Amino acid sequence: MSTDLSTEADTDGTLLPNEDQKLDLAFQFKKLWKGDSGVIPIVVGLGILVFYFQIRDSQFGTAQNLVNLLENATIYMLLGMAEIWLLLLGEIDLSVGMTCALSGLVATILTDPQYHWSWFIAMPLAVLTSMAVSAIYAFFVIKLRLPSFIVTLSGWLIVQGVLIALVNAQGTGGSVQVAETVLYDLVGGNLSPLATWLFIFIAIALLAYVMWRSNQKRIKHGLTAQPRSLVLIKVLTLVVVGFALVWVFNSNRSNFLTLEGMPFAIPIDLAIFSMGTFILTKTRPGRYIYAIGGNAEAARRAGIAVNRYRFMAFLMTGFTVGVAGLLDTSYLGGIGSNVDTTLTLYAVASAVIGGTSLFGGRGKMIHAIIGGIVIGTIYNGMALLQTSPPMIYVVTGAVLAAAVTIDSLARRGSTIIR
Repeated sequence: MSTDLSTEADTDGTLLPNEDQKLDLAFQFKKLWKGDSGVIPIVVGLGILVFYFQIRDSQFGTAQNLVNLLENATIYMLLGMAEIWLLLLGEIDLSVGMTCALSGLVATILTDPQYHWSWFIAMPLAVLTSMAVSAIYAFFVIKLRLPSFIVTLSGWLIVQGVLIALVNAQGTGGSVQVAETVLYDLVGGNLSPLATWLFIFIAIALLAYVMWRSNQKRIKHGLTAQPRSLVLIKVLTLVVVGFALVWVFNSNRSNFLTLEGMPFAIPIDLAIFSMGTFILTKTRPGRYIYAIGGNAEAARRAGIAVNRYRFMAFLMTGFTVGVAGLLDTSYLGGIGSNVDTTLTLYAVASAVIGGTSLFGGRGKMIHAIIGGIVIGTIYNGMALLQTSPPMIYVVTGAVLAAAVTIDSLARRGSTIIR
């Protein structure tokens, strides 16, 4: 193992110390300067936001409000995860918000009593629709070598036109409502309290096992590993968070009827997160995507089929956007021609605020989860404080600008140190 700090990196660009450098303060400072402090800064920032809103309005910490916050943040988290696939390559999709709406509209129209398609056919077709859009983008970007910025910006306008035409063709006055099918219950439906307990218990047990086993394997093979005490602290933190979530989800959130259990949207979010994390960290395609984002030419010379994995990343973006469209439509109860045009910006913001680099080669799915919760917290908390919409935009934009600035300075610091 080399002793040169600047030459050792993990698959997502983080520095790896040797045994003699683990406790070296200079190395730790360099990690922080390079932006390798992980999610600690944003988690601390999220804690500050939660504390601030709680002391300003005690309703913020109620189970009803927290569940509403998580449901609202679902769309930001999913679109952020969709964007990460391309940001890792140094690409971007500026149409995810509009494609998300198109996916939801396709599912809504097909499950409408007028057409009466089964949900298990309509919903996959909706996801395939968004994947087809991403595949078209991939053709122009990969084969014709056009900038993804321009291609997806053009796609944003085209998809918006198609969306408006489809809505108007239904003759429902500019909006289409979701029928009371499985699509309607994706966000509105809940697991039972017992199922919520079981789901969270199994999820924590699996996560703890994976963390501990992975760390033990690194120790066994002589690789850099975390101290067992640190892994134990992480496991205990998971347990505490799990009990807190059980309390939130299983509390009665209604004054008129019994409303308990975890919304279906949460397990769906976690499933997409787990799938993306597994692919990026445990499979060869995932490692290749990081390598291509870090240096595409070097990856090509190493024998990696660069275009194949770029195409895969576009398809994964389309898949995740399609799932997001189903949940967003379920949350809104329908879809209209006046789609929220800021969803794409929030998608990028969720990824970048969480810690994903705009320059490619560095990012994790957990970044979108944390970033989406941050944006949801800002909106939820400021709405409780009856803050004007313009100020909410200002605050969200300022948080995004701060995250991008930190990322840029960290990248510049990496160059200076080397």
